[in-house]
Formats: sequence, C-alpha cells, structure tokens
Amino acid sequence: MIKTAILGGSGYTALELIKILLRHPEVKIEAVISRAEGTPLVAEQHPSLTGRLDLRCEQLNVDALVARGVQCAFGCLPHGVSMSTLPALLDRGIRIIDLSADYRLRDPNVYAQWYGESHHDLAHLTQAVYGLPEIYGEEIPTAQLIANPGCYPQTAILGLAPLVAGKHIDLKSIIVDSKSGVSGAGRTPKLTTHFPECNESFTAYSVGNHRHTPEIEQALGDIAGEPVEVIFTPHLVPMDRGIFSTIYATPVRPTSQEQLLELYRAYYAKAPFVRLFKDIPATKHSGGTNYLDLTVRVVRGKIVILAAEDNLVRGASGVAVQNFNRMYGFDEQTGLR
Repeated sequence: MIKTAILGGSGYTALELIKILLRHPEVKIEAVISRAEGTPLVAEQHPSLTGRLDLRCEQLNVDALVARGVQCAFGCLPHGVSMSTLPALLDRGIRIIDLSADYRLRDPNVYAQWYGESHHDLAHLTQAVYGLPEIYGEEIPTAQLIANPGCYPQTAILGLAPLVAGKHIDLKSIIVDSKSGVSGAGRTPKLTTHFPECNESFTAYSVGNHRHTPEIEQALGDIAGEPVEVIFTPHLVPMDRGIFSTIYATPVRPTSQEQLLELYRAYYAKAPFVRLFKDIPATKHSGGTNYLDLTVRVVRGKIVILAAEDNLVRGASGVAVQNFNRMYGFDEQTGLR
C-alpha cells in the first residue's frame, strides 16, 4: 500500500484525483494539503466526497509527511508555486507527480519566454521525466519527478505521434485546432469563465501564444528526432468538461484512410488508453474516463486527425494515476478501468 499526499486539494483536478485514488487498491491517501483557512474537512470543499473521505485539509509540513510514511505526492498546485514547493519534498525522498507546467519544458529559457518568469529549480528540472506514458513509458518507472502532461498537448502529441515518428508528414505545417470545456480554466473564478460570459458563446483565446505550444513541439520533436513546428489555437466551449482537437497535416506522399488507420493501430497496439475509432469520436464517449479517442481522415490530399478526451481525467488526474502505476510497477489500468 503506497501512502500518498495531494498538494493543493481545492481544485477540480484534485477532486478527480481523489475519486480515482479512493478506488485504487494499492493507495492510501494520507494527507490533503490546502491553503484553506483552518482545517476544514476535504468534503467541505468537495461535497461529492461526503462519506467517502474523512480527512481534513492541512498545511504543508514536509517533516510530518515523511514521519507518516508518505512515499509519493501529487502536485495539484498552480504554475510557479510547484517549483517553490516541491524541492523540499524531493530532497527528502518523496516521489512527485506534478500536474502543473513547471517541469514540462526542459529548457528554462523556453519556460521563461512562455511563462513570464525565471525557473528557479534548475536542479530538479534536469531530472524531470515528461509523463506521457505512451511515448516516455520506459523512463517513468525509475523517475523521482514526473511532469504530468497538459490536457491539450495530449490530444496533439498522441494524435500526431504515428505520423511524426515515421516522417509521414511535413513537420513544419501542422495545425492543431482545439476546443475545451470550461473546467479546463480551473476552479478559481474569472470573468471569462463567469456563466453569463461563456454560456451560449464560443471563442478562441491565446491565439499564437498559448503556453502549451512549446510543450507540444518539444514532445513531437523528441518523436521526430528533429524540430517540429505547430500552430496551436485553443477555443472555449460552453460545456463543463472535455477536449476535442482537429489536427491538420500535409502528407509527404499519397496515402489512404485505411493505410493511416492501420498505421495507428500498429503504433498504439500496446497502449490500453488510446482507442482508435473508425467513426468520429465525441467528448461524450471519453467523458469520465482515461481514454484518448482518435480517428483519422484523408481530405483533398490532407490528413485530418480527430481526437477527444476528458480534460480532467485523461487530461490531468487520470494520466497522473497511469504514471503512478508505472512508477510503482502496478498494472497500468489499476484504478482507471
């Protein structure tokens, strides 16, 4: 039984993570860390946990976590806060799965460019493994620090990986057009996600400067073995959860839909959470699950990849548990079936 702590217990991803870990047979949630005033019950912040988890929120005390035998912590902290908080735990031997963006980008200069601040934990940044199991699975079991991937990037990276790996497409003309439910913006109130602002409305945001762009390009560059360029445009959809990405690529040689489907089947033959569809997937199909659903089409000589996932499960907490299972040698699907 692995004792775990959740750092930052008030958000949507923390709630999804707790629900998954409560049904994981090899996990005991030892602590939920929150900056909430006093020591409220976790169920007071997340009423759906009433009768399911009796823990109270607590302030971070690394010595206390070590003394209680915590072996692994899930970081559900905001960007910028993780790199200030996690080193103290890592230095005491606690393994970390970080759901923020602080350790995803290997180059600190790229991080500073896209996140507007310097990275001040360079020692651990060099040790971090990008936690996309279908691509970096062999590195995850021995990792001390996992940088959990972003929600949007998973649809783009896994949607394109078979094509990029075999150099089947032009690597400089990729377009990723993505839509996300409002929960992707987090639980903290914002004007743009206020109900009267986003309901019955549809809009793009962060056009040309979304922070997930370098993350997508970094992983695809690893797969290709050379730089990859992506135009990534996210959109806000007035629904609670789910991501749908439509990805456009230019093939380097003529191909057919059936050839591409076979390529994808072979590439993901051992990936239990990537489902290949002949029909077009929808966010309803993957909602509440850790599955990433894909299909591919050929349209007027271009390749169109269609990908759907639940942004809170596959996009965050579910893949974090998938990484946890690999780290500790459990079946990859434990707690996620």
